[in-house]
Amino acid sequence: MLPYKSLIQLNRDSNVSLYVQLCNNFIQLITNGTLKPSDILPSTRVLSELTGISRNTVKVAYEELMSQGWAESVERKGIFVLSKLPELSEKRKQTSIIPLKDQTESFIWNNPFSKTFAAEDFQKSILTIDDGFPDVRLTPVDLLMREYRSISKRFYGKNFLKYGDPKGSEHLRIALCRYLSETRGLAVTPENIIITKGSQMGIYLATQLLLTPGDKIAVGSSNYRSADDIFKHTGASLLRIPVDENGMDIDNLTDILQKQKIKAVYIIPHHHFPTTVTMSMDRRLKLLKLAEEYGFAVIEDDYDYDFHYNNKPYVPLASIDHNRNVIYIGSITKTFAPALRIGFLISSSQFTNACASLRQLIDKQGDSLLEEAFSSLYDTGEMERHFRKSIKIYKQRRDLFCEILEANFRDAITFKIPEGGLAVWSLFDKKINLKELAVRAEKKGLKIPDGTFYNNEVFKPNGLRLGFASINEKEIEHSLSILQQII
Repeated sequence: MLPYKSLIQLNRDSNVSLYVQLCNNFIQLITNGTLKPSDILPSTRVLSELTGISRNTVKVAYEELMSQGWAESVERKGIFVLSKLPELSEKRKQTSIIPLKDQTESFIWNNPFSKTFAAEDFQKSILTIDDGFPDVRLTPVDLLMREYRSISKRFYGKNFLKYGDPKGSEHLRIALCRYLSETRGLAVTPENIIITKGSQMGIYLATQLLLTPGDKIAVGSSNYRSADDIFKHTGASLLRIPVDENGMDIDNLTDILQKQKIKAVYIIPHHHFPTTVTMSMDRRLKLLKLAEEYGFAVIEDDYDYDFHYNNKPYVPLASIDHNRNVIYIGSITKTFAPALRIGFLISSSQFTNACASLRQLIDKQGDSLLEEAFSSLYDTGEMERHFRKSIKIYKQRRDLFCEILEANFRDAITFKIPEGGLAVWSLFDKKINLKELAVRAEKKGLKIPDGTFYNNEVFKPNGLRLGFASINEKEIEHSLSILQQII
């Protein structure tokens, strides 16, 4: 007989009934090959003595095994593993004890993500200079949750627990129409908007409808790495266009268009990622003219339009696009709190309808209640009050951050004070190894980027986006003091 006393593990403090635990133990012994078809199981008396549980509990466990089709009762002989079960191989039996790194795949599958960067985990409590996130401590989350609870308790709020429009909350889309018209001069209807889980989903949806393997998309020589990964995933080729202090070089793009066809241009005209430069108005107009002439789409990623400190920001390309070439993507996430995944994509109603159909294949819809709660914050003016308050605080933090950089890092870091956004693009002296710097910083209790996320095949700066918004004045002084020490 098998050593059931050591094989069967029961937890008497568990909320799971002992008979269920016993049943599950036998199922595990059968599926890992320890017990074979037609093997006899111990009698209720013997198993009761071995495990220290009552015979009635063992009996109920055996009845459960038989009802699930794992065992059968043979009159006057006992309980047996079901004879019709297929016999599992010894290899299957040993799988559970093979170290994970040594296990071979059981089936063939395609992994196009082996070289894709894993997202950073910013939820651990450690002093962090991120690459440009809002300070979640400023977020009026109590107001948002109050609206969330209030809506869920109202008689009509129960409807938002059902499946809804895959384009997202109509109330939020109406609120966004009003807000975008007032702040960005963007005239759209709710049918032109699909609510997404952050701007990342918007980029993915647009790309899947625009690009097929072999298509060409123009992107900046420096660019948002995650967008590059999305484009490559479709099988498209990336054409790198130089980016200078005035944004993407449209004259260079013009030369390329005269030689080859492109399907789309991806651009971040307002606080380019990672360099934070703003695209000049003459280049914006030239780009729109080229889009009309050559018939390509412009994916405009406007992830942090709301944060501008000096002058009024340029209106988005989408606001001055009279030929409807621009697909406009924005984020509430980047201005509110990263974990609350709310963004939007704006285009023709036909295009957003197709985006909604595609979105349903992987994500039936967003969080209707959360979207309704956000629409209430827009309706009551709370979102605009939050932005005004945040901009004032972030400007003070930007100024302090840049003052310390200028005073204490003059020989190590070159930078320009950003007009907007939440980070400073900082070029480090070439003698400073950023990967080693990040390791040393973490040992001192400071987490910083190591620079690899910004690199691509043509752009390898010794630079970091140093975010100033998510840390307060005291934390800015402390974190830059640590950075100064290790440099």
